Amino acid sequence: MIVAGDFKNGATFEMDGQVYQVIEFQHVKPGKGAAFVRTKIKNVITGAIIERTFNPTDKFEKAQISRRDMEYLYNDGDLAYFMDTETYEQLPLNMSQVKDSLVFVKENTVCKVLSYKDNVFGIEPPMFVELEVTETEPGFKGDTATGATKPAIVETGAQVKVPLFINIGDKIQIDTRTGEYLGRA
Repeated sequence: MIVAGDFKNGATFEMDGQVYQVIEFQHVKPGKGAAFVRTKIKNVITGAIIERTFNPTDKFEKAQISRRDMEYLYNDGDLAYFMDTETYEQLPLNMSQVKDSLVFVKENTVCKVLSYKDNVFGIEPPMFVELEVTETEPGFKGDTATGATKPAIVETGAQVKVPLFINIGDKIQIDTRTGEYLGRA
């Protein structure tokens, strides 16, 4: 059992026959009245995000989400193919399920495939990836003091804001959760 007062980001629980994951939570203690927990939760099967408040003593059944390491092989437009690194079994997933998660993932990268009761509902890419810049405007000497950024396209096709001194061919580190540039690789 999980109590609403103990919610953490990423916690999964069952409510009304559905499985939800906590995206954001905030404990609120107003001057008058009882405390409550304001949350933003995501239905892990449908992907719908809702905002809801809970009494801190509300109890829910904890959902057991299985996370399996699988290697991203390729996609053919409609399906993304993953391979179990132990059994070499291939698993095709609909691109509509995983497209947002694959934006910073290149082929042969190990990801975690998420499933609930053997129903795959998504993937978790690695937290940090190294990608090569394939397209960006040239920076000019002397412009770096302002902390300005420019758009750059990386090898997976994703767009990232990078400092002005980054050029085509540079390898950069990216946080896949936020899509932010972290530094040169």
